Amino acid sequence: MTIIRSSLFLLLHITSVMVFSIVAILVWPLPFRVRYHFVSQWAKLNLWFLRVICGVSYRVIGQENIPDTPCLIMCKHQSAWETLALQAVFPPQVWVLKRELLWLPFFGWGLASLNPIAIDRGSGRKALNQVIQQGKKRLQSGAWVVIFPEGTRMPMGEMGKFGISGAMLAKEAACPIVPVAHNAGEVWPKHSFLKYAGQIELVIGPAIATENNMVKTATLNQQVYNWMAEQMEQIEGR
Repeated sequence: MTIIRSSLFLLLHITSVMVFSIVAILVWPLPFRVRYHFVSQWAKLNLWFLRVICGVSYRVIGQENIPDTPCLIMCKHQSAWETLALQAVFPPQVWVLKRELLWLPFFGWGLASLNPIAIDRGSGRKALNQVIQQGKKRLQSGAWVVIFPEGTRMPMGEMGKFGISGAMLAKEAACPIVPVAHNAGEVWPKHSFLKYAGQIELVIGPAIATENNMVKTATLNQQVYNWMAEQMEQIEGR
């Protein structure tokens, strides 16, 4: 039954990507927030598909921790699910992502319309500078910035090494960091076609202030890492 449900979801997932990619092209001339409103409906629609077809639901813990002003979201990367859920939970946002994703037919068109910070992960310092410069502009424009500090999806029970770009951007832009943890890998594992019925827990931590913060970037990064590691242990333990 799981195979049948997952197959049906995949069919609707791909079909909806094609439809919304056309929407993304049509609304491209419009302001960012208007484009975001239309294109992000795809993520919400697919969350509905997951719930109705695959029995995958979620609950948010700590929604009261979301500030009213644009922040940097540093999120656990464990599945493809969080790329959908963040759009449903947080205000309009842009993502730091590898530029190759923009080359994907249909899907890449939708991503490109949302002003992502598309980097070449192999370019080292150049990519870091791009994240900081473009990230500051996005935050100043009123958009939130999402970064997955592990850089790639990690299997259940594992924490990847954090890149420094997120913490450095937060300090340069003097914006708070909102840490996010979740256990989506339990129902939608990394690189898996199957979606298992269950409820995902998404935990939003208290914002970490960086304005006038004299803490070193590496120390700030470690602070977020420690919070996420502790939350993941609790979530996965439950």
